[in-house]
Amino acid sequence: MILCAGEALIDMLPRQTESGEAAFAPYPGGSVFNTAVALSRLEQRVEFFTGLSTDLFGERLEGVLMANGVGSSLAHRADRPTTLAFVTLTDGQASYAFYDENTAGRMLTQADLPEVPEEAKACFFGGISLAVEPCAEAYVALAEAATRNRVVMLDPNIRPSFIADEDRFRARMDRMLAASDIVKASDEDLHWLMGEDQGLPMLAEKMLAKGPALVLVTQGKDGVTGYHAGGAVHVDAQMVQVVDTVGAGDTFNAGVLAGLAQAGALEKGLVRQGLTDDTLREAMTLGVKAAAVTVSRAGANPPRLDELA
Repeated sequence: MILCAGEALIDMLPRQTESGEAAFAPYPGGSVFNTAVALSRLEQRVEFFTGLSTDLFGERLEGVLMANGVGSSLAHRADRPTTLAFVTLTDGQASYAFYDENTAGRMLTQADLPEVPEEAKACFFGGISLAVEPCAEAYVALAEAATRNRVVMLDPNIRPSFIADEDRFRARMDRMLAASDIVKASDEDLHWLMGEDQGLPMLAEKMLAKGPALVLVTQGKDGVTGYHAGGAVHVDAQMVQVVDTVGAGDTFNAGVLAGLAQAGALEKGLVRQGLTDDTLREAMTLGVKAAAVTVSRAGANPPRLDELA
C-alpha cells in the first residue's frame, strides 16, 4: 500500500458557456490528490491523508476518491471551506491563483496526524501543502516519522507566488529532502531550489547531497532524467497532441511509484542502494507513458493501467 499525504482541492478550470461567455468549472484536484487517484488507476492500493472539508466541495472530493478506489479513512474532516485553485491556461500551460485562507486543508495540525499504517511500503508528499502553515509542519513531521522504515517520495511542485516566507520554506524543504528517498522535480523546480547558475546535472548532484538517493528531473518535451550516485538514466518524452498540462507531473509520480511496486523494488533498502538502471528506466517509462495520456486530454484525468498496454 502507498500512503499519499497532501492537499485535495477544487481546480476551477476555464470553460466557455453555450452563449460564449468565459466561465470556470469545478474539478477535483490538487497535486497529491491527483497522484493518489493516478496510483489507484494504475492498480496500486492507495490511502490518502489530508484535511478534508465537510462542505459540498469536500463531499465531491471524497466521492471521487471513493469512485477511484482510494481509501480516505485516515483523512481529517473539518468544518472549514475547501481550497480553490483558479486555473488559467496559456498555450496549454497551467498557472494558478489559490484561495486557501482558513481552509480544512491548510489548518491541519500535527495533532491531526494518523499513525502510518503498518502495510504502507511508501509515502508520497508534495504540492502546496508544504508551502503554508500549519499544515506544512504537520506533513514534515509525518514524513520524518515515515522515513525510518518506508520509502518517502517528494514532489516540491514549487509555486513561488504561494510562498509567503521564502527562508522558512527553504528550511522546510531541506528537512523534506533529508527525509526523502526519491525526489521528482521539474527543471524549473530544480533551478528554484538549487540555483540558476549551473546545469541540471550539477544541480541534481547538489540535491542528492541533501539526502535523497534518486532525483528525477522532468523537462517537458525533453523527457526525464533520473540522477543517482552511480550515474544517470534518461527516458524520452512521448510525442502527443497536448490539450493541457494539468496533472501531468502528478501522473508521472504515480507511474514511477507503480513501476517500482510492480518490479518489487518499492523497498527502502533497494531504492537507496539496490536499484538497477533497467528497473529505474522501466519505472520512469511507465511514468512518462501515463503522463502522456494525461496531457492529451483536458484536466487531471490520468489513465488506467489497461490504457497503457
